[in-house]
Amino acid sequence: MSDSPGFNKDSIQNVIVIALVVCLFCAIVVAGSAVALKERRIENKALDKSKNVLIAAGLFEEGVTRVDDINTLFARFEPRIVDLRTKQLLTPTEVEAVEQELEISFTDYDQRKAAKDPALSSALNDLEDIASINRREHFSLIYLLRSETGIDRIVLPVHGYGLWSTLYGFLALEADGNTVSGITFYEHTETAGLGGEVDNPAWKAKWPGKQIYASNGGVAMRVIKGAVDPNAAEAIHQVDGLSGATLTSKGVENLIAYWLGDEGYGPLLGGLSG
Repeated sequence: MSDSPGFNKDSIQNVIVIALVVCLFCAIVVAGSAVALKERRIENKALDKSKNVLIAAGLFEEGVTRVDDINTLFARFEPRIVDLRTKQLLTPTEVEAVEQELEISFTDYDQRKAAKDPALSSALNDLEDIASINRREHFSLIYLLRSETGIDRIVLPVHGYGLWSTLYGFLALEADGNTVSGITFYEHTETAGLGGEVDNPAWKAKWPGKQIYASNGGVAMRVIKGAVDPNAAEAIHQVDGLSGATLTSKGVENLIAYWLGDEGYGPLLGGLSG
């Protein structure tokens, strides 16, 4: 029998080497999986955003699940950057200048992150902050659907606080910048069966055809307590409140008032629809 030490798998040195090799292999696998999952999350987030823009605009067809089909429909929209300080659409040249100055990219622009960045947002005072969002980003990404005769739909990102959470969604308007085409909320943690009914298709179906602005130009849209009287003079500006969810209903009303008012997209819409 040879006295050569050979390879002793039970030696402390070899056990350590094997453990290190296994750890290195596992680390590589985990890192690779994390990168792949991150890319998938980004893709899914973008797809969900596209889907909700289509839902708000009334262009999403139930049962459509293929990514290519959703992307084809979404490609009909023209994304535009709005400077919420000046209430103006940025030209391509201005977009490029802003990107260089602030070292950002609007290709993957995240408005929620921007609202938390002092360099990309502004604090709101109590009088301004009727939607309870604390800060407003300087730039917003909106979506325009054009036809041969001009703008056909305007889809606007909106958000505001309900009872338990911030509701994030999209509001779509017709070419006149006043008539609602549709609304959807894609993220919130309101109470299921109460404020969570903002997701109910039956409630969202009450919005199309309603008008945001009164004849004097002020935001007149209201989410009232109870059911709208169709014979009332103000019915065109009213939507049924959510049963048992007064504060969520008020939150929706307030976020519409803010984002469609002078501090939000109001001044811009006059130019788009003019």
